[in-house]
Amino acid sequence: MPSFDLTPMKQRFPTGGLVYSTDSGRMCPTCRQPIDACTCKAAAAKPAGDGNVRVSRETKGRAGKGVTVVKGLPLDAVALAALGKQLRTACGSGGTAKDGTLEIQGDHVERVMELLKGQGFSVKRSGG
Repeated sequence: MPSFDLTPMKQRFPTGGLVYSTDSGRMCPTCRQPIDACTCKAAAAKPAGDGNVRVSRETKGRAGKGVTVVKGLPLDAVALAALGKQLRTACGSGGTAKDGTLEIQGDHVERVMELLKGQGFSVKRSGG
């Protein structure tokens, strides 16, 4: 026999179960604000590091094609994407910002290091 939870909805979810409002569209279930004005994603903690930005070249999982990987940047997601755009433009190649790291297509380790040093970051080369 299946068991059912017979407690009222308000007791199970004290913040309520609102996920959509006809006035403002989709709502954040945590802060109960519209998704566009959500304060949860702004309150996300910056990644903690040792203060050094690590720049390396990787080919793992990319069919032998190398990418320049930048890790340890003390930036939020928006600033990380903006810095990635600047670096990709300066290197003349594509890339992405994901999981707190920047990936720039091609071997641009030296160029990226000097650009980051010019912006005041403490930069170290890693991985040979």
